[in-house]
Amino acid sequence: MEFAGKRVVITGAAGVIGNWTAEAFAKQGAQLCLSDIREDVLKARIEESQILASAMALTHATDLTSSVSIQSLVSLVQTHWGSPDIVVNNAGIYPSRLLMEMTQDEWKQVMDVNLNAPFELIQAFSRLMVETKTQGCFVNLTSLSATRPRVAAAHYAVSKAGLSMLTRAYALELARYGIRVNAVSPGFAPGSHVSSLSDDYVSTMTQTIPLGRTSGPEDAPQSILFLCSERASYITGATLVVDGGSSAGNYQLPVART
Repeated sequence: MEFAGKRVVITGAAGVIGNWTAEAFAKQGAQLCLSDIREDVLKARIEESQILASAMALTHATDLTSSVSIQSLVSLVQTHWGSPDIVVNNAGIYPSRLLMEMTQDEWKQVMDVNLNAPFELIQAFSRLMVETKTQGCFVNLTSLSATRPRVAAAHYAVSKAGLSMLTRAYALELARYGIRVNAVSPGFAPGSHVSSLSDDYVSTMTQTIPLGRTSGPEDAPQSILFLCSERASYITGATLVVDGGSSAGNYQLPVART
C-alpha cells in the first residue's frame, strides 16, 4: 500500500490511461479525486470497477476549457483535503484536422485542454501545497508527438511540446518547495471512448512498435506511480518514455536488395 492516505487528483479519469491510473493508485491505498468532462462515462467507470467503487472517490465534471470549472475542481479538493499530494494531468484531446482547414476555435480548444489547463491546475494546486507545506508531485502526460509531429495533428503536437517545456519550467520553480514535476510519454493505447479506432488501424500501428504490442493497463500507470513514489524522490523535470521503443527510431523491416 505504497500510497496509503495519499490524496491523488487525476484529470481525464474516464479515459483509457486515466482509468488504468486511477485503479493503480486505488490498489495502493490512495484517496482519489477523479475529474472528467464526461461525467456519465466517469460514473460508469467507477460502477464497473470494484476497486474504484470501494475507494469512495470524489468526482468532478471538469470542463478544462473553462477557468471557472477548473477553479471549481480546485475548490472541491481544497474543501475536502486542504491540498492534494499528487496531481496527474492526464486529460488530452487529439482531433484530426489539417492546418489549412483548422479553425481558430479548434486550435484554441486543443491548447486549452492539453496545455492551458495543466498550467492552471499546477499553479493552483502548487499554491495549496505550499500553503499546507505539502511536498507533493505532479505528472503530466505528454506524447511522442511533442518531438515528432504528424499530418493532421499539428495542434496536438504543439500542445504536447509546450507541455514538455512547461513540465521542466515548473520543476525548476517549484523545486525550492520540495515539489516535483515530471512527465510520462506513453505509447499507443487503443480503447478511447472519444476516438474509436478500427481493428485494421490498431493492427497497422502495432506493427510499428518495436516490442510488438500496444500499451497496456500496467505500462503508463506504473511509470506514473513510480515518479510519484519515494523511489523517485530525486527526479524532477524529467520525461519518462514508455512507448515500447517507438521513439527510438523508425521500425521497419529491411527491404530485400536485388
